[in-house]
Amino acid sequence: MTADDSFGRLDDDDYPAYTMGRAAELLGTTPGFLRAIGEARLITPLRSAGEHRRYSRYQLRIAARARELVDQGTPIEAACRIIILEDQLEEARRRNAEYRESRRTAGV
Repeated sequence: MTADDSFGRLDDDDYPAYTMGRAAELLGTTPGFLRAIGEARLITPLRSAGEHRRYSRYQLRIAARARELVDQGTPIEAACRIIILEDQLEEARRRNAEYRESRRTAGV
């Protein structure tokens, strides 16, 4: 990989650029919190060659939402389920809008 390839990844929300320690620091939480939301299958960090967890910016946004809910008193398992359901609802809305648009352009 060249330096130019590496710089292109800086804008990639899915690139696992953050170690567990750095991710926890950015979120103001503990590595244990990140492990817990991983065990709840909210996010699945990628692993480095040395088997260390690595997180993407997208995963950090999800973890931040979980942290927000937990800080409001929601149990971690419930917070993870809420986020999964929010994501499913957003996907259903997106698909519904695409369907309506395709019907509109087809003249149906």
